[in-house]
Amino acid sequence: MNIGDKIVYPMHGAGEITGLEENEVGGVLNSYYVFRLPMGNLKLMLPVDKLEENGIRELINPAQVAEVVDILKAETELFNGSWNKRFNMNLERLKTGSILDAAVVARNLTRQNNKKRISSGEKRLLDLSRQILISELVYVCNKTPEEVTKWIDELINTRTIDDS
Repeated sequence: MNIGDKIVYPMHGAGEITGLEENEVGGVLNSYYVFRLPMGNLKLMLPVDKLEENGIRELINPAQVAEVVDILKAETELFNGSWNKRFNMNLERLKTGSILDAAVVARNLTRQNNKKRISSGEKRLLDLSRQILISELVYVCNKTPEEVTKWIDELINTRTIDDS
């Protein structure tokens, strides 16, 4: 991994390695990559020796964007169960770090929220899934966050929850 590399950090989204720092924690000197996300100007310190363990991955390639588009336009997955079971299922999907799982969560929760307001916990998951999607697509598609946000909304809204 090098300064300038763009990577994806599960539960946060895509960003750029902007530096390498050493910090002492508990009397032990460790090396950390400085990771910045394009949205929210968030800075994270990622331990160099634990990148794989933390699920860090490379960005998808441009050809895989079509898979994301297909998911965003697909029928809504209906869930027969309580909102908290749906919340836990969606949280597990986001923990995988997969942009495809983030797309499913964003699509389903957006449509559910358009039909009937979702809980505040699910709203946080919706916001997180969108952040994950948008941050990676900004880099892969070379677009602004605003352009990607508008595009995602158009794709998701091509079908409603009642169309499924």
